[in-house]
Amino acid sequence: MLFNFQNKKVLVTGGTGGIGAGIVEAFAKQGATVCISGSNERKLVEFSKQTSIDHFVVANLKEVKEASYLIEQAHSKLGGLDIVICNAGITKDTLALRMSDEYFDEVLTVNLKSAFAINRASIKLMLKQKYGRIINMTSVVAAMGNAGQANYAASKAGLTGMSKSLAQEVASKGITINCVAPGFITSPMTDVLNDEMKQKFFSKIPRGEFGTKEDVAAACLFLASDEAKYITGQTIHVNGGLIMV
Repeated sequence: MLFNFQNKKVLVTGGTGGIGAGIVEAFAKQGATVCISGSNERKLVEFSKQTSIDHFVVANLKEVKEASYLIEQAHSKLGGLDIVICNAGITKDTLALRMSDEYFDEVLTVNLKSAFAINRASIKLMLKQKYGRIINMTSVVAAMGNAGQANYAASKAGLTGMSKSLAQEVASKGITINCVAPGFITSPMTDVLNDEMKQKFFSKIPRGEFGTKEDVAAACLFLASDEAKYITGQTIHVNGGLIMV
């Protein structure tokens, strides 16, 4: 086993579907004890039954104050907290001239403000044990932009800058903070595209295909591992060469 996560306590926010589910499955397979969070209790219960993940926390990250509650509950349920994957996020897409202040604020609240609160609460616990791994899920959109996603791009670019700043604050304390930025990843949204539409996307990706949730999870496993202890404040782009930075 290249990456050994035996006895590691891991929280994955937004862990019930798509990329989040892939991350949960990957860490559990490598021996970690995993807690997941989400805003939909029914989905959390169903996912827990399907995967034998025993720990979950219901938290609505549209309310920033719930971020601290989430970390406290995850720490309590797991009996510690070594790794936090800040994956929860939302979109409210529309062109700028049609975008309401509410749409902009809601995306920034969940994707950036609550993410900061999760990072801050996690750091507080990790400082006591002089060890921790935090991975913030950003996006290729943070680096290249995308029409109709000014709010989302701003939130993810902000998350990247925030992660670098926090990483500098805690680097000497045994804590690393990094980002993973997925590109086009296979999902129910990509499954409904016809072949012509898929080819248009593939033509922009040197790899010539969509990525998978397993590709994203692999990047998270690496950054969370002891083998990556000298890597902090960085972003790993998982995008098949769509952009190279």
